[in-house]
Amino acid sequence: MANQLTISPSPHIHSGDSVEKKMYGVLIALIPAFIVSLVYFGLGALIITAVSVLSCVLFEYLIQKYLINGRTTVGDGSAILTGVLLAFNLPSNLPVWIVILGALVAIGIGKMSFGGLGNNIFNPALIGRVFLLISFPAQMTSWPQPGFFPLEYADAATGATTLSLIKGHFGELPATSAMVLGKMGGSFGEVGSLALIAGFCYLLWKKIISWHIPVIMILTVAAFTGIMHAIHPSQYADPFVHVFSGGLLLGAIFMATDYVTSPMSKKGMVVYATGIGILTSIIRLFGAYPEGVSFAILIMNAFTPLINAYIKPKRFGKEAKNG
Repeated sequence: MANQLTISPSPHIHSGDSVEKKMYGVLIALIPAFIVSLVYFGLGALIITAVSVLSCVLFEYLIQKYLINGRTTVGDGSAILTGVLLAFNLPSNLPVWIVILGALVAIGIGKMSFGGLGNNIFNPALIGRVFLLISFPAQMTSWPQPGFFPLEYADAATGATTLSLIKGHFGELPATSAMVLGKMGGSFGEVGSLALIAGFCYLLWKKIISWHIPVIMILTVAAFTGIMHAIHPSQYADPFVHVFSGGLLLGAIFMATDYVTSPMSKKGMVVYATGIGILTSIIRLFGAYPEGVSFAILIMNAFTPLINAYIKPKRFGKEAKNG
């Protein structure tokens, strides 16, 4: 009689999670911030988001279909998420052709050149954003002023961001309520602080991410900038300004937590998030750029393999050493 017992390797229990479920879960969490962006930046936010998403999906499909000759995976939601996150990091008056170029770099270089989802070293949306910032600094630092669903796109009135104001020591900072509610200049997806926090709560509720990276990253920036503010309050802004302006919340909640480019262990996440927070603070306070979140995340993305190699989670079934 043939042996009817088939032994298969673990895991033997499936949690029901999938790439599609995780990606679309993050997209749902971004809806409140998108609504805020529409309220304050109107037609521009809608156009930039639509162009970015469609471009990312199209480029991923074309690369997989005609260059890699592999299975197309645009339905898993990862290309859509990359498009939304790239758009959220852009001014709402950016020319369409620059958005398309950024999408090509994000998907073609940041993702597909490494072999697609799961193989990329760096966050693809941030690769696209930093490429555009370095290549088109004038267009990428022209910030439309918020209104109530403005219909202007290319001709929108522009001004400085909160971080630019404190960096140059000129102009009056937005009111506290404006910084919390998002009525200030900046990338249109980063200004809605309360909406981003609502998205964070949703991600925690659905167990899509853990609290470690966002909370520790934000606390590190608050502590670093708080110390500098205490030493020289007339030169350095208080921690509240640094937390609720710029891309800190967007980066901490939705970009630094990327599964592929962040550490696997909880201890590794602590090291990773602390490093991002320190680098962000150093660039903001002492660097040439008023914002440092994108650069800081990409730098620590490069250290993620090293962190995973030296800070490993305990292997299941391994006995603890006594004494």
